[in-house]
Amino acid sequence: MRSVACLLLCAAVAGCVASDADPAGALPTYVTISDAGAGGIGAGTRYGEASLKAALPGADIRGVEAARENGTGHTLAAFVDGVQVVQVFKAADGSVGEIHGVTHRLAGPNGERIGMSLRQAGLSRESCRIGRNLWRGMAVCPARRSQQVTLVFSVPGYDGPFDELPAAAVIGEAELQRIIWQAP
Repeated sequence: MRSVACLLLCAAVAGCVASDADPAGALPTYVTISDAGAGGIGAGTRYGEASLKAALPGADIRGVEAARENGTGHTLAAFVDGVQVVQVFKAADGSVGEIHGVTHRLAGPNGERIGMSLRQAGLSRESCRIGRNLWRGMAVCPARRSQQVTLVFSVPGYDGPFDELPAAAVIGEAELQRIIWQAP
């Protein structure tokens, strides 16, 4: 059973995938999110449909309503084969400021996949902070050996308190919901 926070986040986010991870790598990986960005999108990429299409050849770029930790808003998302892969958020200077990976058909900097547990991602409770606002009750953790990538986990069956992380035995089973790149 998925946590209430996961269900609320999935309901609020267009194209959110509530799925098991692909540990065998049977599905194609559309894009990898690393310190450099996601696919051809990185620091300095202009925010806009044309530049995102050029950076992600074959992707369909559409406007969506998407959730971030502190609110929701309209942004652009890349779809491949009808699957929403990433949501791209604009920085104040008109470039790409954040990229949110939202499907198990992408990988994080260390091979992380949506649906993977915190334990499988090689993280510990001590490396994470508790999410706030829309991510309340979720674990927000820096990816290992990364300066620009953050991982957001929901905790299945966790019923609070939502202002602190659950015990290590419980949080190890938290499920990866988002892989986030932030421009340096």
